Amino acid sequence: MAKRIGLNLQHSITFAPMTSPSFKWVVLTTSLAFAVAQLDVSIVNIALPQIATAYNARISTLQWVIDAYTLAYAVLMLSAGNLSDLLDSKRVFQLGMIIFCIASAGCGLAPTATILIICRVVQGIGAATMIPSSLSLLNHAFAHQPKVRTRAIGLWTAAGSAAMAAGPTIGGLLIEYINWRFIFFVNIPICIAGYLFSFKLQPEHKTHGRKFDFPGQLTWMLSVTALISVIIEGPRIGFDHFLIWAGIGICILAFVVFLIIEKKARHPMMPMHLFSSRSFNALLVLGAVLNCSYYGTVFILSLYLQKILNYHSLKAGFAFLPLTVGFVISNVFSNKLINSFGLRKPILWGLILFAIGFAGLFIARTDTPYWQLFIPFLTISIGMGMAVPAMINGILSSVDKKLSGTASAILNTSRQTAGAIGVAIFGAMAAGNSTAILSGIYKSAVVSILLAVVAFILVVRVKTMGKQAN
Repeated sequence: MAKRIGLNLQHSITFAPMTSPSFKWVVLTTSLAFAVAQLDVSIVNIALPQIATAYNARISTLQWVIDAYTLAYAVLMLSAGNLSDLLDSKRVFQLGMIIFCIASAGCGLAPTATILIICRVVQGIGAATMIPSSLSLLNHAFAHQPKVRTRAIGLWTAAGSAAMAAGPTIGGLLIEYINWRFIFFVNIPICIAGYLFSFKLQPEHKTHGRKFDFPGQLTWMLSVTALISVIIEGPRIGFDHFLIWAGIGICILAFVVFLIIEKKARHPMMPMHLFSSRSFNALLVLGAVLNCSYYGTVFILSLYLQKILNYHSLKAGFAFLPLTVGFVISNVFSNKLINSFGLRKPILWGLILFAIGFAGLFIARTDTPYWQLFIPFLTISIGMGMAVPAMINGILSSVDKKLSGTASAILNTSRQTAGAIGVAIFGAMAAGNSTAILSGIYKSAVVSILLAVVAFILVVRVKTMGKQAN
């Protein structure tokens, strides 16, 4: 039965007196956050040639345009997840929407590559703030209805996956008919809608007593930032350079200190007891594998389509349509697969398709017809879309509801960190002329297949995932 709850006068809005929001309203509102965050992961890829021309940028600068966002997203995700669990997830969600909206306007207006990269960092902060809180709100709304939650997560994932896959297509349309800067301006109405819709969501009543882990956040941020910086800048200045070795040292030292802090802290940002679960660990590796391979490969494919096959931005954008179609199809039907076969089988089937899709990229040549690329593009997205909803359900069902924000943040941290690493490593493989880009595709396919095999083995060894999230 719907509960009538009071609205604070300072947050009054033109909605009718608040009742428990419907299933569709909760999913729609929370999905807007995931969709706009994922859209900005991929929509920028299609504009890389235009950005390079506008700022006379090298490939390392383009990597930073992509990774500045995913890096900030990754290093702050744990903090945002903690804030979501410590405070009202609804307020954290709204704050994230505001930050993302303002940063998107800054990206679109950026006069230099440096300003663009800075605004991309702020975008990442906004994404990190709203994603754990959106999933926490979703989990809170349907915590006692496992099958409903499974369906909700499937739709939430479908929205984000479809947005990420549709990014190049939307970007191509905007570049062709308006201007590349509108790939950022398009976020603004989505953020405004998500912010306004969120007033109808129920706030979560948190139990106070926990404190924010500042030392943990600082050391984690330092470690991951140093790691990504080394991977991106290493090929440019040489891995024997003093700064590279200093970065490696900082990364290792900061990570060791982070682990020590987390083990001793009364209120750690990353509760170490969560990693005692083999299922939890396997699902984290799975998320990292999927994002590393997908983000890195899409980065190279954007260069391949435009620089080797000579597709203009609109045609290159439409070339990525099968990624959208595959994600939508598999995500929408994922809840039926999970309820019928449990969590493990959809993940394993998804990994098999994922690897087959990457194997199909070996057909890439300087004159490959598009219909041959269509098949691996579709297969990769169907496989990934089949595995991700089961992965998220597995993570949420493995922890106490009070830690749902932290658990989802840990998962998304591993995914975004891996995605940034994927762009950095795969981008380095493709740095150079047309031959280097083709070679980068083949190397990335090999790496992605091997990573999928590792994830497959880990998931097979987990015997206790259960038949559905509960």
